[in-house]
Amino acid sequence: MDAPVWNIMVATCPSRTSLAKIANKWTAMIVIALSKGSLRFGEIREEVDGISGKVLADTLRDLERDGIVERTAYNQMPPRVEYELTALGRSLREPLTALGRWAEEHISEVLDARDAYDERPGTRVLP
Repeated sequence: MDAPVWNIMVATCPSRTSLAKIANKWTAMIVIALSKGSLRFGEIREEVDGISGKVLADTLRDLERDGIVERTAYNQMPPRVEYELTALGRSLREPLTALGRWAEEHISEVLDARDAYDERPGTRVLP
């Protein structure tokens, strides 16, 4: 039997939802943070500035469900939980780190382009 052919350009393709999740800014930053090794919840929150506890918890749960992150709870007092990338999650390190690096390297050009666009007559500035 032939393997299914997945195509992110088809609205009903499950790979599209996977791409949307991976392209989410919080997912990318969490994967980049976990690229350095296992971290506790609070350590991830410190590393990913601006993320709320609820969004972090929800995103980690989604990443665990998708097999990208593994959660390990240690039976000790006080309780300790660590998160780390699975083999599947580690396969995202290179592309997401490259995207993060691209964003840092090209932000000046992006900001200049925005300013030039906003100064053109007849353009509407978005919030």
